[in-house]
Amino acid sequence: MAVPEIFNTIEQSGISRWLRESQSLFGFYFILLFHTIGMSLVVGANAVVDLRILGVASDIPLRPLKRLFGIMWAGLGINVATGLLLLTAYPTKALTNPDFYVKLSFIGLAVFTMRKMNIQVFGDASLSEAAMVAKGKIMARWSLVFWIGAVGAGRLLSETSRYFFYGHPAGG
Repeated sequence: MAVPEIFNTIEQSGISRWLRESQSLFGFYFILLFHTIGMSLVVGANAVVDLRILGVASDIPLRPLKRLFGIMWAGLGINVATGLLLLTAYPTKALTNPDFYVKLSFIGLAVFTMRKMNIQVFGDASLSEAAMVAKGKIMARWSLVFWIGAVGAGRLLSETSRYFFYGHPAGG
């Protein structure tokens, strides 16, 4: 597979080099920390809603959990911003790895499910709690599957890279 020259151009840019090489507190590991925080917000809040719909802690009322969707969207925003910076730091490593596209696919499916649940389950004030649970059960199951897949695929990115930098195979 020929690696596109644009990956090398990005890697040689000032922002990419700074993110990878800076000794600043605000360099790569700071961005990675905020990526992890964003992930905990979006995935954690989703898991709370999903598990509640699936019957965990059923004494907690479901309707007030609608407020968690704001946290989910904030976490997703943090992840998009930090993810783009992480991608800028190592474009060849990510964009030549099929696992990266698996991760993005799971995220897309999870976000679609999150939005659909917000609209169909929490967006209809006329639904009883039992109706909310009934309407949301399948979505909650799939949401958990998609988020577990996204986190798992993201974790595997560092282990499955074919290239580290442009022209430098991983492990070589």
